[in-house]
Amino acid sequence: MEHRERSTGINGEIREQLEQLREPEFQAFTAKLLPGVEPILGVRIPALRKLAKELAKGDWRTYLDGALDGSYEEIILQGMTLGYAKGNLQEKKEYLEKFIPKIDNWSVCDSVCSTIKLAKTQPEEMWEFLKTYQNSSREFEIRFALVQFLNYYINERYLMQVLEAVQQVRQEDYYVNMAQAWAVSICYREFPKETLPFLKENTLNDFTHNKAIQKITESLKVSAEEKEYVRTLKRG
Repeated sequence: MEHRERSTGINGEIREQLEQLREPEFQAFTAKLLPGVEPILGVRIPALRKLAKELAKGDWRTYLDGALDGSYEEIILQGMTLGYAKGNLQEKKEYLEKFIPKIDNWSVCDSVCSTIKLAKTQPEEMWEFLKTYQNSSREFEIRFALVQFLNYYINERYLMQVLEAVQQVRQEDYYVNMAQAWAVSICYREFPKETLPFLKENTLNDFTHNKAIQKITESLKVSAEEKEYVRTLKRG
């Protein structure tokens, strides 16, 4: 009972702070970017990060145990707090498993992925954890894994494993396909020679393949000559 009262108190304080930080015009802007996601209070990401860092310094476990999912901001705050809190994968795994199913839009997914950096210190353990979401039936659980891959695993050690993982995903949902394309484009940007064979022969659907081509040709880090050749690999 004491634990519940404390959690409720924390949530009440958080909601009050979010209410003070909300901006009606920004709320309208965000709502257009995230159709169907509601309620949205209209709090900017930097303000959420600042609040998450404060929560992470305190009793973040008690906060997450009783955290409310009353708004887009309250959900993203949970993920950011989990990212900023001190602790390894073993200490955070239970909370990650509870949080990841709450992700229902690309903004929460991508903002939280840039905050949860366990892959930097525990690459092998985090890779195995993320692989469990690769074949999920839920769009944003898969995207979470893919965005983690493209954020932290496009390096000499994991490049081929990332490309293989991207190709193994068979979900046809839009935000999964876009994350696959995004990952392939970064693989090419960082390792063009190693990624080119994948671009020539892969089993991605045509939409995803062509989106990867598009993202590569939009990159400022890819030469004009490379872009010209990559365009010839477009399907359809």
